[in-house]
Amino acid sequence: MKPRVVGAVAAALTLTLALAGCSGKAKSSDDGAADKSGVKTGEGVTDSKITLGALTDMTGVYASLGKSVTQAQQLWAEETNKAGGICGRQIELTVRDHGYDPQKAIGAYTELEPDVLGFTQFIGSPFVSAVESRIDGQDKGIVLPQAWSANLVGSKYVRVIGATYDVETINLIDFLLDEKRIAEGDKIGHVYFEGDYGENALAGSKHAAKEAGLTVVEQKIKPTDNDMTAQVSALKQAGVKAVIVSAGPRQAASLVGVAAATGFAVPVVGNNSAYAPQLLATQAGAALQKDYYIGASTLPIGDAGAGPAKLAEAYTAKYPKDGLDNGVIAGYNAASVFGEALKKACESKDLTREGVDKALLTIKDFGADFGISHDFTDPSAPSTRQTVVMKPDAKTPGGLKVVRPAEVAPAAESFTPAS
Repeated sequence: MKPRVVGAVAAALTLTLALAGCSGKAKSSDDGAADKSGVKTGEGVTDSKITLGALTDMTGVYASLGKSVTQAQQLWAEETNKAGGICGRQIELTVRDHGYDPQKAIGAYTELEPDVLGFTQFIGSPFVSAVESRIDGQDKGIVLPQAWSANLVGSKYVRVIGATYDVETINLIDFLLDEKRIAEGDKIGHVYFEGDYGENALAGSKHAAKEAGLTVVEQKIKPTDNDMTAQVSALKQAGVKAVIVSAGPRQAASLVGVAAATGFAVPVVGNNSAYAPQLLATQAGAALQKDYYIGASTLPIGDAGAGPAKLAEAYTAKYPKDGLDNGVIAGYNAASVFGEALKKACESKDLTREGVDKALLTIKDFGADFGISHDFTDPSAPSTRQTVVMKPDAKTPGGLKVVRPAEVAPAAESFTPAS
């Protein structure tokens, strides 16, 4: 997260209200004109083109993720267009880099929204949350965020692809219990970013701890806190048997590296945002490969399965100078979901925002080639509660290998986030 995010979200919300008032043009999604074949169209759709938006971070803290997600989605668009497009139309992806800055993110949303059918990505749950009421109440265009906060679940139009951070954390703790790395009566540490992401993950660890008879020792940090020496010292003194980290890759590397250097030998598990394969080339690389684990809602890009292998080959051919990471699968998956909704909307002869929304609500069992099937029929739930657990491995393309296939813990299956 950008250092100014937490303090700036309030300002971003104020800006949102002001900008929302400036976006008063009539919407055509409900009564769009029909083309010669009888297909209704609205924002972002012409007789020859479907324009989709992508709000990403190419220059901020999550630049490596944003680049991978965006390039994977551009690859999807290129492949789709070469195959003839969708509904006789070519796909155009309009990208804006917000650098993980709240004002730039919301300004970019306001700029693109009138001219796109929807968004294949929007990095940053605080920014999506800031415009969510406008999306639901006025704009009504599908947004597929690269964010997994439970606060985003429940919107008809903002649809989370994958397990939310709380559910993912419960599954990671279940992995530690299954591996007998922790047991009833133990203390577990949780180092987490203040704000949406970290606090949602903390809700998951508290639930899992209650179910398993564990005690959570909290260590809240800011995105500007890059040295985890104090946190490791506090957790070591508290006698925790394992640590969860819900922060960025830099904080995870520091935590694992400091723990190894000080002889604090406990397993560490992290949410999907707490890892980047570039970390393996740092001083923390060896420690990360020893006892660090990551949860996500897809197989890793280096997996030998048909889906990841095919995508890795195509991505490497398109971007031979860029490395592989799980942002490639996340981005491609999201674009593919949007594409599937477009195909179904075309079959119903309704390429308006309303038509695409209705089409998305019919999609289930999607994405099995990447390890987990996703169900989009219920806006009140994430598309899955399953988590794949992976371990950093420098010998594997993309830097991750599977240590536990997709599973959902009983405590995650029954978990209901606090309203």
